[in-house]
Amino acid sequence: MLKRMKLAIKIFLTLFNFFEYKNININTLILQIQLVGNKSLGIVLLTAFFVGMVFSFQIIKELLYLNASNFIGSILTISFIRELSPILTSIIVVGRIGSYFTSELASMKITEQIDALHILGVNPIIYLVLPRLYACLIMLPILNILSFATSLSSSAYLCFILYSINSQIFFSSALASLFYLDVIKSCLKSCIFAIIISIISCAWGLSAISSSQGVGLATTSSVVFSLISILSLDFILSYFMFNSVQGTFQLL
Repeated sequence: MLKRMKLAIKIFLTLFNFFEYKNININTLILQIQLVGNKSLGIVLLTAFFVGMVFSFQIIKELLYLNASNFIGSILTISFIRELSPILTSIIVVGRIGSYFTSELASMKITEQIDALHILGVNPIIYLVLPRLYACLIMLPILNILSFATSLSSSAYLCFILYSINSQIFFSSALASLFYLDVIKSCLKSCIFAIIISIISCAWGLSAISSSQGVGLATTSSVVFSLISILSLDFILSYFMFNSVQGTFQLL
């Protein structure tokens, strides 16, 4: 574990070494962007659609009981943009992309491809890790926004079909509570999660034991550690980013 943490810190510090940016392989970066973005888009949208409907189903019943149908869009918008969309997107990326990064790099280490890069004088962190890190950093906020839009649309659809709530009322309430600062904070949260996911998955992959069992153990460990780190960090970020509830209640 100590070896992995040292490697993770080294990767994090390399992120701020701007002189190494020119050594990043652009083709590798484009391939990783396609992997993180295109390959994850379908499952992200599908998950956001159904989770949005399930979450809305529970919230709408209580608000209708309180005769507060005008606030449905506002409450769902705040819940999605601040918490559900960043967390759900990050969890999907951990399972879909983080595990792939770990197993791929661990397999490269077993087949001595990492050692070959050292012999050729190529830094594996620059050549292999940074393209993956920047791909997550670029695509995760975009996936987060698309997930939010999908969740909100599925909620509006559920309101209209099951409870005959006018979509115009729903979206008017939603837009009234959607501030650009919340969108920026949500994307910032996604960027932080992207850094955590990519650093942990790559560090665990590069430090895997050279055996087939080591690949499986490294992949499992990286997924578990990434999920724990994201959920723990989410509480801290939410506390400092969205701790002011006065504005929300004034709006309602």
